[in-house]
Amino acid sequence: MKKKGRSIETLRDEIDSIDLGILDLLNKRARCVLEVGETKKKERKEFYVPEREQAVLKRLIEKNAGPFPDQALKNVFREIMSASLSLEKPLKVAFLGPVATFTHQACIQHFGGSGEFVPKKDIADVFDDVEKGRADLGVVPIENSTEGVVSHTLDLFVSSSLKICAEVMLEISLALMNKSGKLEDIVKVCSHPNPLAQSRSWVKNNLPNALVFDVSSTAQAARMAAEDPAIAAIASIAAATLYDLRVIEKSIEDNANNFTRFLVIGKNGSRPTGSDKTSLMFAVKDSPGALYRMLKPFAEKEINLTKIESRPLKTKAWEYVFFVDLDGHITDEKVQKAVKELEAHCSFLKVLGSYPKSQLSF
Repeated sequence: MKKKGRSIETLRDEIDSIDLGILDLLNKRARCVLEVGETKKKERKEFYVPEREQAVLKRLIEKNAGPFPDQALKNVFREIMSASLSLEKPLKVAFLGPVATFTHQACIQHFGGSGEFVPKKDIADVFDDVEKGRADLGVVPIENSTEGVVSHTLDLFVSSSLKICAEVMLEISLALMNKSGKLEDIVKVCSHPNPLAQSRSWVKNNLPNALVFDVSSTAQAARMAAEDPAIAAIASIAAATLYDLRVIEKSIEDNANNFTRFLVIGKNGSRPTGSDKTSLMFAVKDSPGALYRMLKPFAEKEINLTKIESRPLKTKAWEYVFFVDLDGHITDEKVQKAVKELEAHCSFLKVLGSYPKSQLSF
């Protein structure tokens, strides 16, 4: 005889009871967080501790036996931690705006919805706000998996004293949108240069006669589309919602594996987590074998370099500044030794920060 299951009413009653238990535990957790905040104030410790947040998420994912999905678990606890941090101290984060850009999405993904996010017109303004204490932290783009490095961000690190304290990887999904939702109404297509480049083939194949224009941001493009029915914007779904536009086509990026990396910048670095990345900046004179001598200490100590970029040093002709990302924390003994050996060959060297690696999945 088949066993009869519990009724929907019984199950709903149990869910209601569980929800009340979760509510009680959330408030219990919040009271603990407030105590932590008071202790931090007394001991003058930093409120934002990215390595602690990373460790919490990793531990929870490792302990999760299901059926609650890992990604959903991360999202839930990201919001719990965001709300908890706002109880300690409202966190003010400057970002490359305006609202509804991908940088804004990166802020929400990393800090949750309880942060105070302040849009800035330029990457330099983000650096300036954090340096002068108008914002606790800043979020800026550094590279895209399709279009490469954001040179302006690299250049600003040359003169800035700020540290990289975290990184954010955001999957970029581009949508075409306008007021009517009809492809035939489009005369112009507008977006930031990077999304335009990332969807070049789709636009060419589907809108061969449309005029294509660069604008300062995806949100600016969406704003223009909201004001002119002949204009379509390439932007995020969030921009479509904010500016009351209709999405004609989703996921128009030419490369499905399209990610942008963002950096969280602040006045303090992060402590080691065991899964860290260090960013360096150094300058050398242009001479035969110079780059080989720079990289040799890392090869000898089996330190993995995950990125290397060069930019002209604007203060001196024919000299270059190199930006390097490597696996490990600056407090690791072999990293310290390699950096010390490197410094002996440099006209200057700066450690931009050691920080937890962004984990798309643990």
